[in-house]
Amino acid sequence: MIVGASAPGKPAATQEARRLQGFVFALFFIFGGVTSLNDVVIPKLKALFTLTYGEALLVQTAFFGAYLIVSIPAALLVDRVGYLRGAALGLLTMMAGCLLFIPAAQSAAFPFFLLALFVLASGVTLVQVVANPLISMLGRPETVHARLTFAQGFNSLGTTVLPFAGALLILGSLAHGAAAPHPTGEALAAFRRTESGAVVRAYTELAAVLALAAFAVWVQRRKLPVVRAERRNPLHAFAILGRPRVVFGAVCIFLYVGAEVAVGSLLVGYLSQPGALALSVAQAGRMAPFYWGGAMVGRFLGAGVLRRASPGLMLAGAAFGAIGLLLLSGTSHGFLCGVALLAVGFCNSIMFPTVFSLACEGLDVQAAADASGVICVAIFGGAVIPPLAGLVADQVGLRAALFVPAACYAIVLAFGLYTALGPPPGGRPCPGPDPV
Repeated sequence: MIVGASAPGKPAATQEARRLQGFVFALFFIFGGVTSLNDVVIPKLKALFTLTYGEALLVQTAFFGAYLIVSIPAALLVDRVGYLRGAALGLLTMMAGCLLFIPAAQSAAFPFFLLALFVLASGVTLVQVVANPLISMLGRPETVHARLTFAQGFNSLGTTVLPFAGALLILGSLAHGAAAPHPTGEALAAFRRTESGAVVRAYTELAAVLALAAFAVWVQRRKLPVVRAERRNPLHAFAILGRPRVVFGAVCIFLYVGAEVAVGSLLVGYLSQPGALALSVAQAGRMAPFYWGGAMVGRFLGAGVLRRASPGLMLAGAAFGAIGLLLLSGTSHGFLCGVALLAVGFCNSIMFPTVFSLACEGLDVQAAADASGVICVAIFGGAVIPPLAGLVADQVGLRAALFVPAACYAIVLAFGLYTALGPPPGGRPCPGPDPV
């Protein structure tokens, strides 16, 4: 739940909860898939606008910057209009962002694409504000860890399916899309408008799907009442940062999201290298679903394991595995190099929901809501870490850039051990969905 949103109340009645769960899982699928499309948009825009990695990864800065700017206003809106109305508005905002790719392509200017991505991400943020408390409401408090991880599997299903379709639609023309050897002036602008047509087609089709989803959610808008939290200054929630466990968790969310997005953003370029799999850009783009698919498999498996195992130890083990795979990929060649990098996705699987719930565990309802809101703002790490990794790639190389996410995972590993040292505090865990 985000700062200012209605605090989760009692779990919804079982029959009604089952009906609404389908909508929540669909929301997880949608915002996961839309976010992961950035991984195939980045190489396309990099080629069209002759960008460095540092510049190309500003795509993630524009997208994840919305979490910093929009989270609190979105939460206040959800508090006013309710969960399902808020979800419908979020989906319509996402649709508007998709349609902005049309004038962006006509302008043939990179900043206009960044604007379209920011608007799209603003809608994603609003949808996540809704998904947070709904997961808490639609089930028993004692199964939040497992239920949230299971819901994350649908998020990962979206991150697996949409990038594959996006790679076919968006990257297919890169292998044979050159115009003149070095077009300039109006010829360059015309070339960019033509080639960006693939991006426009993909996002226009996505806009149509989002419109249908918004209509379906709007029809269900009366299924949940508008339960308002006590009116207060939403910035008061930041007082929760006086709790070291919450601060540590927020830092880990910042670093984890940044690391996961950085690996996904560099994946296509990395697998295209002669020292890795030496694939074409289009072929490498079709490998991205294996990265996100690993997270999907891990989340469905983790939903069962987390009912019995220590969440802190599982988190530490997953982070340790991610570090080992990144180091292996950065120091090996060929098939092993590529497979090791793709396997990092499996290690990512349980990290976000586990960090989120461990950071908030033991808090009362209001404190958990405050902590959840502050931690969700930390998703802004996806706007900071990827460009940093891109700068390292530009200066030293793509292999060296893998050490940036490896360092982030090391802090997550430390948090897992920190929370596993003693018995977990009692109380209601605080839910929060992974942005990808």
